[in-house]
Amino acid sequence: MKTQEDYSLFLAEVRKVSGIDSLRSDETGLVSVKVDDTYIVNLQFIEATGKVLCFVEVTQLPTDAPKAVYRDLLTGGLFGKETAGGYFALESESETVVYNYFFDLEETSKDIEEFVATIEKILQLCDMWAERIREKLSDGSSGDESSLHPIILV
Repeated sequence: MKTQEDYSLFLAEVRKVSGIDSLRSDETGLVSVKVDDTYIVNLQFIEATGKVLCFVEVTQLPTDAPKAVYRDLLTGGLFGKETAGGYFALESESETVVYNYFFDLEETSKDIEEFVATIEKILQLCDMWAERIREKLSDGSSGDESSLHPIILV
């Protein structure tokens, strides 16, 4: 089973391959990195399972989002439709759509370049879903595309 120390060594290798020096975890194993001024990529090591949870806030929904948005997210989550093996969660207080994906640290450590490429694919997937949600919102009852607020932290 991989340990927190193994995770730290893994992140050091990821920093070398990606060139992103801020990929450093806190004492709980959490890494948060802003990418392209659009998304915050979070990695959380779970030592008990040897997994790394990757989660990205995709967008914030308006309170009057049409059912079609939720139906699409639910279909993606239940049936893996266009989610690349990840799933969506909805943060109930902020109505933020969060994409989640688990990596097995044992397997992921074997090919750092593949890990970095997968993170890039996750961000492309988040772009696709943000656009899909935007379209559903503009087709829905709110009719106002500006009611979709991308998550951008300053």
